[in-house]
Amino acid sequence: MIVVAGEALIDLVPQDAGALTALTPALGGGPYNTAVALGRLGSPAAFCSRVSRDAFGEALLDRLRETGVVVSSVQRGDEPTTLAVATVAADGSAVYSFYVEGTADRLFTAPDALPAGTRAVSFGTCSLVLEPGASAYEELMRTAHARGVFTALDPNIRPGLIPDPDAYRARFLSWLPSVSLLKLSEEDARWLGGTPARWLAAGPAAVVVTRGGDGLTVFTREGGEYSVPGERVEVVDTIGAGDTVNAALLHGLAARGAFSERGAAALGADGWRELLGFAARAAALTCSRAGAEPPYAHELEAGH
Repeated sequence: MIVVAGEALIDLVPQDAGALTALTPALGGGPYNTAVALGRLGSPAAFCSRVSRDAFGEALLDRLRETGVVVSSVQRGDEPTTLAVATVAADGSAVYSFYVEGTADRLFTAPDALPAGTRAVSFGTCSLVLEPGASAYEELMRTAHARGVFTALDPNIRPGLIPDPDAYRARFLSWLPSVSLLKLSEEDARWLGGTPARWLAAGPAAVVVTRGGDGLTVFTREGGEYSVPGERVEVVDTIGAGDTVNAALLHGLAARGAFSERGAAALGADGWRELLGFAARAAALTCSRAGAEPPYAHELEAGH
């Protein structure tokens, strides 16, 4: 079982250019997208969050159930669902404005236990920024890692939500001893101001850096550095692409029995390149369609 811990929200996606264009609601949130992608790839997955009882919250849970994701660890609340208004640039990249005050997901509390059979837990995005939930997710990360559970982190930086960048950067470094796999984009890496070598020294067994259409690179604690190119597609938008990479990496590590530092180290150059190539193909399919629509396993197996 792979548990994804973090927010579920509604993306309001513009249908045309301009500030007053119609907005279409879409199910989203980095961790939520990762959970859906894992379910579509066929990995046993569970979602751990706090979700509103409003209509948006019900729709969010319905898709998880339809995808086969276990929702027994989802807390419920009467608070509204977080909204993220997306602005999509000409190259398909998305920028977000968030409406988060008093919303359900930021009131998450750390659970007493994870679902039976949990092998890995994935964290990231807004859930590690917005208090009081951020401290609860941080607590879950530390306790899971201390119990030998494989932990993955995608900070997925949203600068507009971070009032004190230096304090966040220090907090990020404090998480790394409790992180097994760190995945982040080039943009995130520049914003954080660190290097893969520095982050590896702090704890993770591997750091994966995504470079959009230029592909992915992994840096390992043993000194390995392996890259694959991106898959060329006609980009509709990039919403959910990084979350799809998270899911593909976790799915692939599970298939290889690599949910441990020793297992990750044993992949070697060939194993990592194969895994990164799989993640690149999955992300490309997500970019080829509107919104966060990660691929199903059969789409990747068919080589579409």
